[in-house]
Amino acid sequence: MTTRKDPWGHRRPFVVSCSGTAQRATALALVALVTIIVSAVDPVAAQTATDTPTPTVAPTPIFVGGGGGPASDCLAVFYGIINDPALKPKNIRCTDGDSRCDADGVVNGVCVFPLTVCANSTFNSTQCTLAGVQTMTVDHAADNGDPKFDTDFQALQSRLVNDINPPTGASDVCTSAPTNFHVRIVGPFAGRCNKGKKKLKMRTVSSVIAGHVYTDTDRMRMICDPAPDGCDPTVLYSGTFDRIQSQIFNQSCAVSGCHDSQSRTGNLLLEVGASLTNLINVTPNNANAAAAGWKRVTVIDTNTGDPDTSLLVAKLNGPPAGFGARMPFNRPKLDQSLIDVVELWVAAGSPDTEWVPGTDQ
Repeated sequence: MTTRKDPWGHRRPFVVSCSGTAQRATALALVALVTIIVSAVDPVAAQTATDTPTPTVAPTPIFVGGGGGPASDCLAVFYGIINDPALKPKNIRCTDGDSRCDADGVVNGVCVFPLTVCANSTFNSTQCTLAGVQTMTVDHAADNGDPKFDTDFQALQSRLVNDINPPTGASDVCTSAPTNFHVRIVGPFAGRCNKGKKKLKMRTVSSVIAGHVYTDTDRMRMICDPAPDGCDPTVLYSGTFDRIQSQIFNQSCAVSGCHDSQSRTGNLLLEVGASLTNLINVTPNNANAAAAGWKRVTVIDTNTGDPDTSLLVAKLNGPPAGFGARMPFNRPKLDQSLIDVVELWVAAGSPDTEWVPGTDQ
């Protein structure tokens, strides 16, 4: 121990003050030691705020209330592999292809999350004992031109009506089967991919219970992270046209109010199985484009097409005056890398199966 004399000549213990550098080094060493200890006990707790890997999921499904007020959060509840955040799960997050939480277990650019809904639940009877559901409504479940319409939401709404069949006062009545929610990763865009997100919102209203009507508003956020090697188009799609159909038409064109089977805007259907016959050498509805001799997609022979007289290409880039609006309508412009894929596909004669060079990035 270090000592020194005090003002009265007595020798006493003395603590040597560390320099600023030494103090910082000591603090960093302590942080490192704590991190090692915490990691050994709880790896999840040791992750930093910027490190957001897919959480380790539980092997069995769990019930969660969904975020309504504690006194009414049993009117409707969710049941599934709900795993995020790890210490208090209320949402779903998974890496594409991880069979522990992605139901299809395949690296294909889409996570599948099965989710069951139950009414008048007794899963948390210490906080909520309400029983008596009058209505259950899922947001964006109606195919009425809503730009956020989602067939997964529509499927859940149908199950609520047919399986739970409100109004009901029966306890723990659930949908007869889970609804599969499909969450696509965002991309690929020239080798770049991002996580995909979907948010389910459901509003349950009670019947009159002891003179009151209660509302339980529940939400479930779902995230699909790209697989480590899951941003390669040749892994996700079988060819150039399959990529165009899956990544462009299905997500941005064949949607409610546009070029789906319900709407057929411009007499154009771009759903799976119909898009090629609606495009290849078909005269467009736009009078100016038709008068100029353009086609929706101009194909000259099996190996050659003309992007310059293909209205599809012009619509994606922003067409000349009088040739209609840019597409997707009232949505952000497609990433330029995807427009490039379409142009290369058209120039190569619009093959329906193979990979056109330059479109597999």
